[in-house]
Amino acid sequence: MASGLLLGGAIAALVTAAMPAHNPSGGFVDPPPDKIVINVATVNGSGCPAGTAAVAVSEDNTAFTVTYSDYLAQVGGNSDPTAFRKNCQLNLVVHVPSGFTYAIAEADYRGFASLQSGASAVQRASYYFQGSSQTAAKTHPFTGVYNDNWQATDTTDWAQLVWAPCGVQRNFNINTEIRVSAGTSSPSKVSFMTMDSTDGDISTVYHMAWKECPGK
Repeated sequence: MASGLLLGGAIAALVTAAMPAHNPSGGFVDPPPDKIVINVATVNGSGCPAGTAAVAVSEDNTAFTVTYSDYLAQVGGNSDPTAFRKNCQLNLVVHVPSGFTYAIAEADYRGFASLQSGASAVQRASYYFQGSSQTAAKTHPFTGVYNDNWQATDTTDWAQLVWAPCGVQRNFNINTEIRVSAGTSSPSKVSFMTMDSTDGDISTVYHMAWKECPGK
């Protein structure tokens, strides 16, 4: 487990399966043998107040999981007018062995939604490196009536991966968002969406892809 991953005094002891990286030449590139360390520089946003989010890295350092305990957006009833949208931004520092670079190849999100007839919700995530204008974004819509767990997976084609610059340390940012709209539903009825699950076993898993830098 990488050090420096303490968030709000909590660490989630989670082990996740990693997605193998695909090589444009047709093969696979295994994760570099040197130690990969993922540290969290900051976690902030209305969906992850201090002490409500934790990050854990898999034993082989090729994937990491974020857990939440207070990531909820809602509208209707006595809901706060600002509660319709919540977000959480992760700012990660990733140590990568010399000669390799990385990108997020897949992300799995889970939660629960209760949407009235006429209401809708959206889960969105964007991925980018500090100082880079290249951003990858994925959106998943949901419509009422809906009252169930939800799951969404962002998968990026190899050619569209946003890779870390070779030989340069750049923090990696992941900004997630959930948004609920009342639409034509009754203003007195509450619609909500959480980035979690009904039993509180909350997890968002990010799988890393690897490739060799030119000249290695």
